Amino acid sequence: MTLEYWLETSLYLAEGAALSLSVFAVTLLIAFPLSLLLAAIDHFIPSLRWLIRGFTLLFRGTPLMLQLFFFMFGLPALGIRLDRLTVAYVGFGMNYAAYFIEIIRAGVESIPKDQEESAKVLGATSSQIYWRILTPQALRMQVPVFTNETITLIKDTALVSVIALSDLLRKVREVVSRDFTISPFFMAAIFYLAISFLIAEILKRVEKQFDFIP
Repeated sequence: MTLEYWLETSLYLAEGAALSLSVFAVTLLIAFPLSLLLAAIDHFIPSLRWLIRGFTLLFRGTPLMLQLFFFMFGLPALGIRLDRLTVAYVGFGMNYAAYFIEIIRAGVESIPKDQEESAKVLGATSSQIYWRILTPQALRMQVPVFTNETITLIKDTALVSVIALSDLLRKVREVVSRDFTISPFFMAAIFYLAISFLIAEILKRVEKQFDFIP
């Protein structure tokens, strides 16, 4: 195989890698703020708690692939049509928001109650207690869990191929079938390992920064 072939193959796979990273980034931009909002609703509005718990049960209890199929092929039957990339963004965003909600809620519930009671004695409002005392501590404690979920997310982006998006893994399969070579598998493995390592290092630094926050 010539150098020209390797360059062409690398550029072709890079297009798929760019799409995978796009799904990864947009998912985080959707899932994290949405999970913070829904976790707050769960905390402040008990009458809506069943709705939030139902959301998390639905999206954590069913396969992500099934959810992508529903958004891709089920919504048009209801008169709602989304392009394939939007389906990926919405499906991944809602799925990971459901996981993040539970991570945040578990972190908040693990904080000793005396902190909340002390803050109330000092005159803090419920909103101030939740956003300035409980949530920062919960996020700090749950950084390792967020790290695991984020690494899982970059690997899960391979599922977008089921709705015919040309992500990295789909392009790898195309090259392998066309050229009868297994080298693209190794190139894809290097990509996923590199991104997973980078994510772990970034969040490790975030966790260290949290350690300096009183």
